[in-house]
Amino acid sequence: MALTLCGRARRLVSATSIYNHGCLQRLQQTGSDRFQLGEAKAIRLLPRRTNMVQELGSREEFMQENIDTETSYDFLDEMRQRFLKFKRQKYLPQIEKFQALAIAQSPKVMVIGCADSRVCPSYVLGFQPGEAFTIRNVANLITPIQNGPTETNSALEFAVTTLQVENIIVMGHSNCGGIAALMNHQNHLEQPSSLVERWVMNGKAAKLRTQEVSSHLSFDEQCRNCEKESIKDSVMNLITYPWIRDRVKRGEVKIHGCYYNLSDCSLEKWRLSSDKNSNEFYVSNREIWS
Repeated sequence: MALTLCGRARRLVSATSIYNHGCLQRLQQTGSDRFQLGEAKAIRLLPRRTNMVQELGSREEFMQENIDTETSYDFLDEMRQRFLKFKRQKYLPQIEKFQALAIAQSPKVMVIGCADSRVCPSYVLGFQPGEAFTIRNVANLITPIQNGPTETNSALEFAVTTLQVENIIVMGHSNCGGIAALMNHQNHLEQPSSLVERWVMNGKAAKLRTQEVSSHLSFDEQCRNCEKESIKDSVMNLITYPWIRDRVKRGEVKIHGCYYNLSDCSLEKWRLSSDKNSNEFYVSNREIWS
């Protein structure tokens, strides 16, 4: 006896669908005597009296594929629902605003944030569409101009010289995987072994300062300190770009550093200041928002 699986069952036959369609007995007749529930994965007509485990793979492989397929399908459907909800509840009620944004943008803020999925600057700081020009990278690092072009400093140039933003925010956070990778790297190794290590080594100066003053602390505590030191270094690196430095001197651009603590939802903030007499820059004005 042969059984053709069609429609939705052509993609996948799960234990639930077998019971729902009342075809368990027919599948058992079609397959081998060693048939176990969940081993049906066929898309075509099943041959009579074949070993279904050999033909279709193990039960564990099938169940994993089932989970992967359903997860992927549900996630895409969830995205669709979220988009339609955004359109109904936000886009359409403010259609004039969004149509104006379709023509041009004029944000007042540039944010350099971490790529970490838990720390979305717009979500945490409450930016609305069109308010903040944002770029994110691993560990929210900004390299000095001497290091050459990166996607981060190209975005900075566009934000400052074309969009003429008035504020630049470097936003880091606690439990940063990029900083942990930096702190884990052995200083005596000349060549980092991965792209991530090569990138985070741009924060090596912050790491060495942290190790010098915090070697008695636990690794996690050292990482917390390095996360903050790295933000301060990135803030100072911004001044190496002439088109930022000149605007800061004229008071046209203000630079800030922020450290978001995931554990207690607090924000530590600094501001770049300058000494008019010595023409030097430094990070000061520490505040904590909690």
